[in-house]
Amino acid sequence: MIQFDQVSKRYDSGHEALSQLSFEVPSGEMAFITGHSGAGKSTLLKLLGLIERPSHGVISMDGKKLSKIRRSGIPKWRRQVGMVFQDHRLLMDRTVFANVELPLVIGGIARAERARRVRAALEKVGLLAYERQLPDTLSAGEQQRVGIARAIVARPGLLIADEPTGNLDPQLAVEIMGLFDEFQQLGTTVLIASHDLPLIKRMKKRVIVLDHGRLVADLAAQEVL
Repeated sequence: MIQFDQVSKRYDSGHEALSQLSFEVPSGEMAFITGHSGAGKSTLLKLLGLIERPSHGVISMDGKKLSKIRRSGIPKWRRQVGMVFQDHRLLMDRTVFANVELPLVIGGIARAERARRVRAALEKVGLLAYERQLPDTLSAGEQQRVGIARAIVARPGLLIADEPTGNLDPQLAVEIMGLFDEFQQLGTTVLIASHDLPLIKRMKKRVIVLDHGRLVADLAAQEVL
C-alpha cells in the first residue's frame, strides 16, 4: 500500500508544488493522477521514485517510511519502482535489448537470468523481434514500449508513468494503456499521471484529481463518467 499523509513539497524558489496531500493506494490497484499543467502530478511521482523529497509530511509504502531511506539506499529502492517517462529516455547508441537489460545489470543479476527476463519483457510488449535494433529505428509507440519493458524487467511492485501517452496518437495511446492494465491484472500497483481525460474515462479506473498541488477529488472507478 502507498500512503501519503499531509505531504507538501515546496521548492527553493518558493513554489509549492504539493500541499497537505493525503491519500492511500492499495496494493495491486491502478489509478490515474490528473489535473491541469502544473497541478503537481509529476512531483507526486518523483516523490515515489525518490527523485524528490517532500518538505513536510510522510510517504509510506508497505509500511516503510520513504524518509528513512538514505541516499545510499536509493538505487536499491528504485529497483522496486518501475518508472516510465513521456520522452522514453532511451540510450540511442545501445540496442533495444541493452536498454531493457540495464536495470538488471545495475542490480547485479547473472547474465543468463538477465537474458531470460529481458526477452520475457520484450515479448510482453510485443517487441521481441526488435531486440537487436537501435531505438532510433523504431516508431514513437515502439520506443515507448521499450521504455515500459525496461520499467518492468526487474519485476517491480510499483509501476509509475508520467504522461506515457503524451507523444502518441489516440490508437497507440489506447494500446499502451492496455499494457498497463495487463500489468495491474498481474498484481502490480500502477500510478499514471495524465491529462488525457477521454482516455482516462475509457480506462474506468480510480482517478485522483489535483489542483495547484491540492487534492480536490478522489473518484472510484464506478464514479468516473
